[in-house]
Amino acid sequence: MEKKIRDALSGSMRGFRLPRYHEIPDVGLYLEQATKYVNQCISALGFENVTGSMIRNYVKQGLIANPIQKQYSADQIAHMIALVLLKQVTNLEYVSNLFQILKTHEKYTPQVAYDYFCEELENNLYFRFGLKDSFEYLGGTSSLEKEMLRSAVTAVSHIVYLNRGFQILSERQSNGTE
Repeated sequence: MEKKIRDALSGSMRGFRLPRYHEIPDVGLYLEQATKYVNQCISALGFENVTGSMIRNYVKQGLIANPIQKQYSADQIAHMIALVLLKQVTNLEYVSNLFQILKTHEKYTPQVAYDYFCEELENNLYFRFGLKDSFEYLGGTSSLEKEMLRSAVTAVSHIVYLNRGFQILSERQSNGTE
């Protein structure tokens, strides 16, 4: 692969980082604020922005807990971020099932599950985009739930890579550099 293309691909993910659970505002964000925050978190990945009506639908479907006094907590925002990314690669029913499985598993508090999700996604993206030489297997335990989450995150990283690759090719064709 040309160095120029490789640099463009890797440059698009350099410095990407999702906020960890303890970094998510827990002061209670209104729908518009929560929507803006989630979109800022995922903007580098190139997915369509989440809208307020999408979030309201997720609440109606039980994928995200009802806001308290119209405000969303860190738990709900973490769920939104994970949901918006995971729905890119599987249907909402499966995402809901995965959330339910993780909720009932005593090791996976919302904080632990979300932070693991972030670390897995970044690990996959950095490796896929050539920012790391090797893929790290995170965590010392293995379970079906963990492997399912890892597979979903890997799929998200591949979709991000494909979308970014097509974007670069399209830009090259538009600029006549191909």
